[in-house]
Amino acid sequence: MSLDSDVLIDRRRLRRKVSFWRVVSFLALAALLLWGGAEATGLGELARSEKHIARIEISGPITYDRRQLEMLEAIAKDDTVQGVIVSINSPGGTTSGGEALYNALRKIAEKKPVTASITTLGASAAYLSAIASDHLVAQYTSLTGSIGVLFQYGNAKGLLDKIGVEMDAIKSAPLKAEPNFYEPATPEVKEALQDIIDDTYMWFVGLVAERRGLSQERALQLANGQVYTGHQAKGLELIDEIGGEQAAHQWLIEKKGLSSDLKIIDWKPESDERALPFPANLLGFLGSENQNLIHSLLKTAKSVVDSSLPLDGLVSVWQAPDAATVSALGGAKHD
Repeated sequence: MSLDSDVLIDRRRLRRKVSFWRVVSFLALAALLLWGGAEATGLGELARSEKHIARIEISGPITYDRRQLEMLEAIAKDDTVQGVIVSINSPGGTTSGGEALYNALRKIAEKKPVTASITTLGASAAYLSAIASDHLVAQYTSLTGSIGVLFQYGNAKGLLDKIGVEMDAIKSAPLKAEPNFYEPATPEVKEALQDIIDDTYMWFVGLVAERRGLSQERALQLANGQVYTGHQAKGLELIDEIGGEQAAHQWLIEKKGLSSDLKIIDWKPESDERALPFPANLLGFLGSENQNLIHSLLKTAKSVVDSSLPLDGLVSVWQAPDAATVSALGGAKHD
């Protein structure tokens, strides 16, 4: 009987221990979920309650991003933001997306100093965004420029003829829904498209001339679609300084009088902050080395996927798919 009593007591103790650790595990999981939820819902913004320098990223193909624009508007209105560093690594994208970014950054610059840093690539619409800053830096081997506008369309008439498919259309006017994929573009269609390209191109060139202090003639010479290294761009006055984000930060301190004690805090659009908060927090259990590896793989995969997204309408872009993929894999390779 004594043995049975000891066994019963041990079982009760074991059950208590199991119950205790179940409660602890549940509370830990709940805390983890709440922490992830706090990060996702913006409670992490408490870190931005003090005066600081906002850092934002423009990466991958540029499109009209409403959440990103809302974030930039919030930065412009936030009195705790003393200055802004824009980190750019993008081949460009839609012209309207670049225009919206340019205008949003200029609104910020009306209230607080803005500096931009081109890392691997900042071309076309990305360069358009960059010149919205008050001070533009790029690394010696960064790629920038590619000032111009592009409209591409395909034609599958030869293929349709081979498989015996004919397309007919009844239109209100000859230029409606032109160009199309089932017949060659007429001279009238090409002329109309060229007018659109020329109008947008001259608008782009005008902004380059205005922001970079160049004559219209000089800006036109540089706006031949060519891509330049950071070193070349400095000589052509398309950027202000050779360097990275540290140089951009130093400019805010030395030229704009910001305190060197101000923290640099990343701002991200709401959609980015809510992306996979719980799995991201779980990565902390994997150790810093594995965590960095997984982050790198996810970032590479996202860049490759983003680079394949279609860009509708007028685009100002420099070899988006190849450039984004190379950038995701670590920049130019010398074999």
